[in-house]
Amino acid sequence: MFPNYQIILAVGVGGALGSILRYFTVFFQQKYYPVDFPLGILIVNLFGSLIIGFLYIYFSSYIVSDNIRFLLITGFLGGLTTFSTFALDNYLLYQTSLNLTILNILSNLFGSIFAVFIGVKLAQIIFK
Repeated sequence: MFPNYQIILAVGVGGALGSILRYFTVFFQQKYYPVDFPLGILIVNLFGSLIIGFLYIYFSSYIVSDNIRFLLITGFLGGLTTFSTFALDNYLLYQTSLNLTILNILSNLFGSIFAVFIGVKLAQIIFK
């Protein structure tokens, strides 16, 4: 059975918007706060983790159409956050600094888990 065309469109639109936001986040971070660290990717990964935690509670508490769920989680957050760029950034960082590589890995891993926790708690406070 082929997926609903509306869901495919929602994922595509969400993915495009998330990817564009990731591009602009990295672009402006590098332009206005250039550092030898993939800060823009860390920002989008932490933000995306916070939002997915928040949406998890919201979608559990309210009736939301599948189109909106797929638009936001699979599409938008899938396009915004990235693991392949994270992996490449770590490979490149490792060429110059083991310490920055470790910092980046730990910041993304533990920071993203913590951001999901914060997103869940915020949603629980707001939607109680």
